[in-house]
Amino acid sequence: MYMDGANMNAQVGLIKPAEIGADVCHLNLHKTFAMPHGGGGPGVGPVCCTGALAPYLPGHSAVAEGRVAATVGCAADAKGTAVSSAPYGNPSLLPISWMYIKMLGQNGLRRVTQSAILNANYMAARLRKHYDLVFTGPAGGTVGHEFILDLRHFGHSAGIEAVDVAKRLIDYGFHAPTLSFPVGNTLMVEPTESESLAELDRFCDALIAIRKEIAAIERGEMDRNDNPLKNAPHTAVEVTSDGWNHKYSRQLAAYPLPVVEKDKFWPSVKRVDDAYGDLHLVTHLV
Repeated sequence: MYMDGANMNAQVGLIKPAEIGADVCHLNLHKTFAMPHGGGGPGVGPVCCTGALAPYLPGHSAVAEGRVAATVGCAADAKGTAVSSAPYGNPSLLPISWMYIKMLGQNGLRRVTQSAILNANYMAARLRKHYDLVFTGPAGGTVGHEFILDLRHFGHSAGIEAVDVAKRLIDYGFHAPTLSFPVGNTLMVEPTESESLAELDRFCDALIAIRKEIAAIERGEMDRNDNPLKNAPHTAVEVTSDGWNHKYSRQLAAYPLPVVEKDKFWPSVKRVDDAYGDLHLVTHLV
């Protein structure tokens, strides 16, 4: 049983992976232990396993066999070829996680986990009044450190897909959360412990406002094809141009909530064809 290390954000200080039956688990330093991650950067972190699986871990050609068990974590008798060019990970990033763990200590790390779970459940409680949630617990519909918004039925009721909601969030000043994973046409929200209550509310307010826009489409008050979600995100060039050919106002496009007027993020480009970009390599000569 392989456990996704992202779930350690809801376990550190409270439970151990082995206690719930995991045989293998990687530790996401970029999420659980504050290491920067993104832009194609490395996902650094150890992979841990039970003693029964230790003899089957890969070795590394650059690490002396006798030191493997104590350093990389591989079994001393492993003969496999390297699975990573850097057996110790990225040395410039690892100290960040080390300092984070050292400064927080055992009690602090437990508090971080509790805060991450509390933040997720607070947001889920606000948003379940407007969206269906996937994979909630039996005790009052609670969630762990993350929750999944089910957007699948909006395709039928309003012609809206999860990607439309993701792009519309940009107009509200947010990068979209995880799209269509682990369930297609959904959004997975993972607030962790790092955001303030005001920021959690700002994100919830944006999603609630987007749900109202979807409801307007469902009622026929907005066009199924020409609406703020299908055309999102809206650039400054588009909103300030002499021509405006949409069936909704410029204000709704660019400033859907009062808070957006105070701190507006302007995307530099409109929506691109994600699927086309994934399937076709486009090169630019400089």
